Amino acid sequence: MTMKADKALSALGMAMRAGKLITGDEIVLKAVRAGKARLVILAGDASPNTKKKFKDKCGTYGIQLAEAYNREQLGMAIGKAERVVLAVTDVNFGKMIGNHLSQNTEVDPIEQTGQQGQ
Repeated sequence: MTMKADKALSALGMAMRAGKLITGDEIVLKAVRAGKARLVILAGDASPNTKKKFKDKCGTYGIQLAEAYNREQLGMAIGKAERVVLAVTDVNFGKMIGNHLSQNTEVDPIEQTGQQGQ
């Protein structure tokens, strides 16, 4: 894992401690629909159906979506069990984590339609 990847995972942990991160399929979908999610991170080992569901929803609502890491790495970063999907609900954390992820070669950006300045 690169240094940038470590920074992104550390930033996810900070966002979790600050209460600016949510996890779980239905809760994240609800946040996307309500416009509260700023960045959605999907584990690379998520099922094809889960990937399609979040790609479609995030695309429809203009939320930035990135496929990064695996479920174990995401869970460890936030101090929880394995996690398949996370949503950052804070603009500044979303930008910071998004910047770290976009500079990481292990990340496959799915959608770059995020709403800037909200």
